[in-house]
Amino acid sequence: MKHIIILGDGMADSPIAEFGNKTPLMAANTPNIDELCKKGRCGKLITVPQDMPPGSEVANMAVLGYDVKKVYQGRGVLEAASMGIELEETDIAMRCNLICIEDEKIKNHSAGHISNTEAHELIIALQEELGTEKIKFYPGVSYRHLLVIKGGINNVECIPPHDVTGTPFKDVVPRPVDNDKAFSNLLNGLILKAQEILSKHPVNQKRISKGKDPANSIWPWSPGTKPEMKTLQELYGVSGAMISAVDLLYGIGKYAGMKAIKVEGSTGLYDTNYEGKAKAAVDALKEVDLVYLHIEASDEAGHEGDYKLKKKTIEYLDSRVVKYIMEETAKMDEAVTIALIPDHPTPCDIKTHTREAVPFIIFRPSNIGDSVSEYNEESVKKGFYGILKGNEFMLALLNTD
Repeated sequence: MKHIIILGDGMADSPIAEFGNKTPLMAANTPNIDELCKKGRCGKLITVPQDMPPGSEVANMAVLGYDVKKVYQGRGVLEAASMGIELEETDIAMRCNLICIEDEKIKNHSAGHISNTEAHELIIALQEELGTEKIKFYPGVSYRHLLVIKGGINNVECIPPHDVTGTPFKDVVPRPVDNDKAFSNLLNGLILKAQEILSKHPVNQKRISKGKDPANSIWPWSPGTKPEMKTLQELYGVSGAMISAVDLLYGIGKYAGMKAIKVEGSTGLYDTNYEGKAKAAVDALKEVDLVYLHIEASDEAGHEGDYKLKKKTIEYLDSRVVKYIMEETAKMDEAVTIALIPDHPTPCDIKTHTREAVPFIIFRPSNIGDSVSEYNEESVKKGFYGILKGNEFMLALLNTD
């Protein structure tokens, strides 16, 4: 038996007035997803414990059946693994966003979705100006980069920038959780120094001249040390492959022992190469037992509060990914179980993640479907699986009964 998880990042939402109090999932035209729903069995999965941050790192590890309370060490360490950066035991790795600050407030978390080329030039400049044997900046993708502090003490509370857009940045900078302010002072000093460097940089001057948001600040968050994670082979006896557009997911995949498959044209946005990723997923099933196909677009639309775009990304997922995967896996000699699930909701009205349980479908060719005929946050409550938690989703997915 082969298995594929189609992960629509942040796809779940709350009712939106402009959609007649329907969620984007309810409002979207998704005939292929609904057909998968009719053939499969549905339920909801709790991906984020109430006492943990509702980040994609926590939620995606939970979908893969990891005990997040044991393995979670922040987002930065996962992205470091994806980038091939070897961490020492005392290294603190942090996500380092390039963000836009306007009138002393955080305007957005992505510097207007800055391009890779522009972002790399800025991160290289920061490394040249601020980097030391202890402080290292590493360029990533678009606004997503990495900061590693050697010998740091992980005693700071950091707020993700997408949670506090519109807030004065000085009100939400890293703060110590004890009386030792050395590490928080270091991070806050880097933020202020980076603002001076970035504000003068030609890349940002050019962006401003074109009416684009400048990447005029860094924002370090989600600090952690190297985690200890078993592979999927060790946990469940399956081999795996990861397909995504973001370092975070490839980092999870590396610790999970999954093959990294990168598809040309993958952007993490609505203009990503949906068809290429779908084809890569089907091809990968010939080599591994489980493919994790992660598509970021809906989450980014949610962070922007763009409900129309979010609806469109769901329809793209339906017509350009789910349809192809259903058709192609039906032709395969070996049966393929298909799951569709978000990692967490990203409601457009609040522009950030929440902890609510997410709707899922598991279609196994040998099983009879349940009574659910449309896939959305409400309909799946009547599904076969009810509400699952922990590793119950993965066990249900891999179950061959």
